[in-house]
Amino acid sequence: MTSRRGHSNLNATNPSTGEVIAEYPLLEPQEVFQRLRKSAEAFEGWSSTSFSGRAKCFKRLAKLLKSREDKYAALITQEMGKPITQSRAEIQKCAWGCEHFAENSERYLEPEVIDTGSSYSGVVFEPLGAILAVMPWNFPFWQVFRFAAPTLMAGNVGLLKHASDVPGCSLAIHDAFLDAGFPDGVFQSLLVRNSAVKDLIKHPAVKAVSLTGSERAGRVVASEAGAAIKKCVLELGGSDPFIVLDDADLEKTIDGAVTGRMQNTGQSCIAAKRFFVTKKISKSFIDGFAKRVKAMRVGDPMDEDTEIGPIVREDLLDELDAIVKASVERGAEVVCGGKRVDRKGFYFEPTILAKVEPGMEVFDEETFGPIASVTVVRSADEAVALANQTRFGLGASIWTQNVNEAKLLAGRIDAGSVFINGIVKSDPRLPFGGIKASGYGRELSVAGIREFANAKTLWIA
Repeated sequence: MTSRRGHSNLNATNPSTGEVIAEYPLLEPQEVFQRLRKSAEAFEGWSSTSFSGRAKCFKRLAKLLKSREDKYAALITQEMGKPITQSRAEIQKCAWGCEHFAENSERYLEPEVIDTGSSYSGVVFEPLGAILAVMPWNFPFWQVFRFAAPTLMAGNVGLLKHASDVPGCSLAIHDAFLDAGFPDGVFQSLLVRNSAVKDLIKHPAVKAVSLTGSERAGRVVASEAGAAIKKCVLELGGSDPFIVLDDADLEKTIDGAVTGRMQNTGQSCIAAKRFFVTKKISKSFIDGFAKRVKAMRVGDPMDEDTEIGPIVREDLLDELDAIVKASVERGAEVVCGGKRVDRKGFYFEPTILAKVEPGMEVFDEETFGPIASVTVVRSADEAVALANQTRFGLGASIWTQNVNEAKLLAGRIDAGSVFINGIVKSDPRLPFGGIKASGYGRELSVAGIREFANAKTLWIA
């Protein structure tokens, strides 16, 4: 198979075939420095642009995304293997994010008056400058836009270091901003290797950094940002618990289990990964869940009927295979799936493992693929205790008809968000982020837009 990355190029590989589909030249060092200078120059004009002026740009961008939905969706699917119907939904969500912050940013950043007995005292929110975004491949458009919409509407400018797996998406987003009428330099893509991130963070033009990615990458970025005394927001891995209690509506719960685990072929940090089910309904839940998972269509992600596409890279496919084999050796039971699919590309069967316990790889590690682990528990208390037995703390969901009990349980779960009778998802109106090894800081909503704003106290005698 052809090498994924050339010496001076980033090679886009179609994971459904394993073949290189395009090559993109890396930026030379002088080109990177030119873009950094351009971002600093663009900040002067963009930060002084009114909220209504910025909003007009984002509303045009939303319309452009909708008009190019099929084009961008196909690009996502070709580069990282997302089923095409889900790629279209991703573009639609990006347009929604643009519209939301175009309409609400001025309100989110409205100066706050605080009575201290002076003539005037309060807080104003001012942009910082150029913000570096280090973004992942699994939602190659949405991850970028959920950073860019609030950050740029606050008056900052953006520099995108995208995942090396999706260089075409990175350039397409860069061009979309220009085509929508944003001033040159307000949002730029930097096609560089991962090794360049440290130098980018150190550069004086970069004022802060936002990373969505692995726990390992988060430690590196946090260390470099800390050394440079620059703020960073980290959205890292997750091993989200999905708690099913005795009185759960099984049909709706199984629907949620299938979507929550298998969407994007399970390659999502907020996917439900560890399922904790009370003993009374465990057999019914596992049987129903397995029936649905066995029926899922695995195939070409460009096919409208495909529900499970490929894993993005062969090395990650190898990791999944190793996690499943190691967990089975420790006593996990394969309910369905459990192995690679015998076809071209990087495919793994949608899988359910039962009798999973702490100490098994599938319980302890983040499984980035279509693998669900099921643990039978005796009580809600045991479910919460096991749910918290992880270094991650991104999201969680609880399924029960007793909402009052669920709210009490939610308060005991270590997570950035808890959804009751619904799958965990990001929403422009709500803060998004985690705790523990899942990172810190928030994206989206009023909390997200203020992450990269200077909360400046203004006091008048």
